[in-house]
Amino acid sequence: MDEDDRLARAALTRVVEPGDECAGRWLRELGAREVLARLTGPESAALPPGAGPRRIARWRARARAADPHRDLAAVTGAGGRFICPGDAEWPTQLDALGDGVPLGLWVRGGPDLRAWALRSVAVVGARACTPYGAHMATALATGLAELGWIVVSGGAFGVDGAAHRGALATDGATVAVLACGVDVPYPRGHARLLDRIAAQGLLVGELPPGDHPTAPRFVLRNRVIAALTRGTVVVEAAHRSGALVTARRAQRLARPVMGVPGPATSALSAGVHDLLREGAVLVTDADEVAELIGEMGELAPRRRGPVVPRDLLDPLARQLLETLPARGALPLPRLARETGAGPDTVLGKLYELHALGFVERDGDTWRLTPSAIRSHGRR
Repeated sequence: MDEDDRLARAALTRVVEPGDECAGRWLRELGAREVLARLTGPESAALPPGAGPRRIARWRARARAADPHRDLAAVTGAGGRFICPGDAEWPTQLDALGDGVPLGLWVRGGPDLRAWALRSVAVVGARACTPYGAHMATALATGLAELGWIVVSGGAFGVDGAAHRGALATDGATVAVLACGVDVPYPRGHARLLDRIAAQGLLVGELPPGDHPTAPRFVLRNRVIAALTRGTVVVEAAHRSGALVTARRAQRLARPVMGVPGPATSALSAGVHDLLREGAVLVTDADEVAELIGEMGELAPRRRGPVVPRDLLDPLARQLLETLPARGALPLPRLARETGAGPDTVLGKLYELHALGFVERDGDTWRLTPSAIRSHGRR
C-alpha cells in the first residue's frame, strides 16, 4: 500500500465507526483516497448510495477535521504503528469480515501481529466474574502461554484481565484488542496492566490515538477478537454478555467456539451453558483447547482417575478378583474353570493376591477381603 492510501485510511479511522459496512463497500469500490477526497471535497461530490444525509454530513465534518499526519506521529511517539490490509504484518484472517473488515489497525508493541495471530486463541468472559471465573481464565491463559499460544482478550475487568495476567505471569504472549486508542488507558484501573501488555505483547485497536470508547465500540471490537484468533473460549457469560457476541461472531466465521462449564445455579455461567447446548465444545484446561485448535497430533493427555493397587495387577489376577463374588467364596477348581488357567497357576496367583491383601482362604475356598470389596465398589 502506498503512502497516500495509508494516509487516507488513517484519516478515515477518524471519520467512520469501526465495522461500518457501508464505508467498507465504498472503500472496496472506490479506494480509500477517492472516498476521502469525496468526503472532503465540495458538497456536490457524488457518493455511492447506502448512507443517509445525516450520516454523510457527520462524516464530512469529521473528514475535514482529520489530521492523519498528527495521528501517525502520535502512535509513533507511543511506540506503535498503523498497519493496513496488504501490509506484510496484516493478519489476513481479518479479511473474512468482508465489508466490515477494519480500515486499518493501530498497534502498540514490538511483536509482529500477523505472526502472532497465526497461533492465537481468544479467552473472553464476564467483567463482573466470580472468583471461579477469574481462576479458570488465569489457569487457561497460563497453560496456553506455556504451550506457545498467544492469548487474546479485550483488556477489560474480570475475565479479560485475568486472562492477560495469566499469560504474562508465565512470561507468555498476550494481545489486548481495545475499543479505544492504543494510547488511552481504559479502563483506568488497568493502566499498569495495559502498559505491561504493550511492553511484553501487543495493544491493538481500530480507533486512532486519543479516541475514547463508547458502548457500541465495545460490541464492534468483539468481531475483531473473533476474526483475529484461531478459536474463542468463553469462561463466564450471562445471557446478555458481550462475550457471547464474540462467540456468535466466531461461529459465523466457522472458528471453533469453546466453553468452560460452571455451576448450574450461576447466572454468570448461563450463557456459556447455552453455547454448550448449541454445540460449543466443553473445555476445562489448556490442553483441551490446544487439541481442538492446534495442529494435527496436538492431543490432550488421556484423563483417568488416580492409580490404585488393582491397576497394577496382571490380567489373570484382575480376572480372579472379578470372578470372586462380593459375598461367598469359590473353590479352586471352580476358579480354574472360570478363568481358563491351570489349577497350579491359579493357586499361585491366589497366594500372591493373599499377600497383597485382596483375598483370603476359607478352608478349600477363597473369598475377597472386606477391603477389596470396598475398594472395588462391589456390594
